Amino acid sequence: MQKHSRIVLTLIIVLSAISCSNQKKDKPFTAAEHQQFKENLVKANRGLLDIDKERIEAFIKRRNWNMQTTETGLWYEIYEQGDGDKPQKGQVVTLNYSVMLLDGTLCYSSDSTGAMTVKISHSNIETGLDQALLMMQQGDKGRFIMPPHLAHGLLGDENKIPPRSVIVYQAELIKLGDY
Repeated sequence: MQKHSRIVLTLIIVLSAISCSNQKKDKPFTAAEHQQFKENLVKANRGLLDIDKERIEAFIKRRNWNMQTTETGLWYEIYEQGDGDKPQKGQVVTLNYSVMLLDGTLCYSSDSTGAMTVKISHSNIETGLDQALLMMQQGDKGRFIMPPHLAHGLLGDENKIPPRSVIVYQAELIKLGDY
């Protein structure tokens, strides 16, 4: 973990230095400076994505889970099949859930807050959860691991989920509602 913190800190320092050195009073960025800054940001982001991927893979291996990943970076496993319909975009669904961090800290759970009801692709939910729900059918139980870009991003949720956190959802799709 210490290694990852150093890498992130180094990336931030490098980007800050580049940003500060490229700023000239009364003179906008040139196209070349803008392109170089953009390339540096992409490199930094790739480094962070690689760190997240390593942490997620180690977590999955420790638990001996059989997960797959989507093109967007969502890790998933449907471990109990239901026999209901698949939800559609815009449909209201109800689920039992728990959300935890990779270190095992429980952040939220339907045991304490009650079942969650959301409208797919229209609710203020994590992008990763939205994608996960569209993969399920009523009665399914699944695990979903969301890197920060599919969860709460750079800031966290400003409550129980810290900045740049990978989160793990356990979800059971219990009810499909009307559009």
